[in-house]
Amino acid sequence: MSVVLRPARLTDAGRCGDILHGFTRDNHWMPDLHSAAETIAFCGTMIARRWVTVAELEGRVEGFLARDGALIHSLYLSRHSRGQGIGARLLATAKAQSDLLELFAFQANPGAARFYRREGFSEAARSDGRDNDEKLPDIKFIWSREATKT
Repeated sequence: MSVVLRPARLTDAGRCGDILHGFTRDNHWMPDLHSAAETIAFCGTMIARRWVTVAELEGRVEGFLARDGALIHSLYLSRHSRGQGIGARLLATAKAQSDLLELFAFQANPGAARFYRREGFSEAARSDGRDNDEKLPDIKFIWSREATKT
């Protein structure tokens, strides 16, 4: 498996949108708030802001990470690319570029929480979801280079 990480191009918005919208379809607990077209447009906006790194496998985008400074907005993989270390590679790249990272994961997604803990993130807070678009309870995770030194 030869995974290539690279900055996203605007032409990647469709595939990134498909991956993100697919996550909503694959999880019954996720509210379906946006159409596929709206999700693609959202991904295009993140790409235009230069927030997105994609993971390509055999020339096809199979995942992406969107980061603005310390805040990771999105980390999603296609259904068949999960569990292969691609998400860990995307996170490793973000860690190499920053001393501090933070992100939110839905409490209804215990697999994500396990993944982030395994990758060195610590739980910083929990919310009732009142402040996120989905209105789902979430967990704030933080990773810092300094914390990994101790």
